[in-house]
Amino acid sequence: MQCPGQDSRYWSGDDVFETRCPKCGHSVEFFKDDAQQKCRKCGYRMLNPKLDFGCASYCPHAEQCLGSMPPELLASRGDLFKDRVAIAMRRYFGSDSRRIRHAEEVARYAGEIARQETDVDLAVVMATALLHDIGIREAERKFNSASPRYQHQEGPPVAREILTGLKAEADLIDEVCDIIGHHHSPRDQETINFKILYDADLIVNLAEKYQESPPTADQFEKVLASSFLTATGPVEARKALQKYVRAEG
Repeated sequence: MQCPGQDSRYWSGDDVFETRCPKCGHSVEFFKDDAQQKCRKCGYRMLNPKLDFGCASYCPHAEQCLGSMPPELLASRGDLFKDRVAIAMRRYFGSDSRRIRHAEEVARYAGEIARQETDVDLAVVMATALLHDIGIREAERKFNSASPRYQHQEGPPVAREILTGLKAEADLIDEVCDIIGHHHSPRDQETINFKILYDADLIVNLAEKYQESPPTADQFEKVLASSFLTATGPVEARKALQKYVRAEG
């Protein structure tokens, strides 16, 4: 028996659609039953962002349907969720390429750090990295300010709306919103998920700062020794930022 959702006789006009590549923003066309497509511009192979595994919790034919999918697809459900969040973030920020680029850079470093730490919830880390500054637009609209105070206030409701629309689990939504709600201000006790986001954001912010005002070697070493929350953060920061350090003499 073929799942009605996969039977083209039941399709509507919305079942052939275009979406944006989460890497470069180029338009990628999907048919509803495409598991993945390759972006013609940058070559990134992205999973179908409308593919939904939610039916597996109740459909009597779920095992037959999911079992017919490629093993690599089943193993990549985390990547599918990350891509969905990235697309939603891009859509929300629209033409604001600077903030889109910042979010994607933070997500890249967060992924690198997460792979070297333990007891990490990668879905939480990646969702938070992509959405950590999502409150900026509302902060600027309401208060004409992008200060951390207003970002912390305005970010969680926007993130919650986005993640709820993506059918994320309630516990994940709650943790992501909690982190976004104080991501500039570590508490005395923090989860590894928070620490990874904090360090990744710090690396990107320092890169932006050092491009304008390169540090001395001593200044850079002090930052590495005192500013990061994970063991991996300073290692990744050194690799990313050493090129900005001013040569002495």
